[in-house]
Amino acid sequence: MEFINANIEISAVMPSQYPDTSIREVALVGRSNVGKSSLINCLCNRKSLARTSATPGKTATVNFYNIDGRYRLVDLPGYGYAKRSKAEIEKWAGMIETYLKKRENLYAVIQLVDSRHAPSKDDIMMVDWIRNSGYDPIVVATKMDKLKKSEIEPNLTRIYEDLELDDSVLIPFSSVTKEGREEILELIEMAVNKGKEDNND
Repeated sequence: MEFINANIEISAVMPSQYPDTSIREVALVGRSNVGKSSLINCLCNRKSLARTSATPGKTATVNFYNIDGRYRLVDLPGYGYAKRSKAEIEKWAGMIETYLKKRENLYAVIQLVDSRHAPSKDDIMMVDWIRNSGYDPIVVATKMDKLKKSEIEPNLTRIYEDLELDDSVLIPFSSVTKEGREEILELIEMAVNKGKEDNND
């Protein structure tokens, strides 16, 4: 499946600015600079649909990307960037929590973690929140192209064990080589199709 007519619909800082709930949404969560924008661009076959930055903590809004009028990818602010003020961190945490708790047309949450590092405390807290909210964790290990061959298996094993994924999905991904792209697209399609079935019950 290839995305067509993908565009950013709106950037919001509060629920009153969110678009309508007529189509299903899949949220992307992860630490600052983990590669959410690069993932969106890769999935959509676009170079600059989502703006990337070398500076962590730049995304301060909830960004809604409309995918051909069928569903939305929702890029939430990155968490865990220590160099922002306490007030900014609390504000962004509130934006993430508000969206994830109250968005009735949210059907899946994809958590991104950096394959080069062990999951942080924030990563572990987030995957626990996803489970406790009734979603099956979909974890994407980004920046796989930056690993040496000898690092791949131990790093993925560490992520799998630290996040206690058990039967949950862990997908190695690289926006450079496009490794994992098709698997992620397939899971998104499954999630939105499940949403259709649920709505027709």
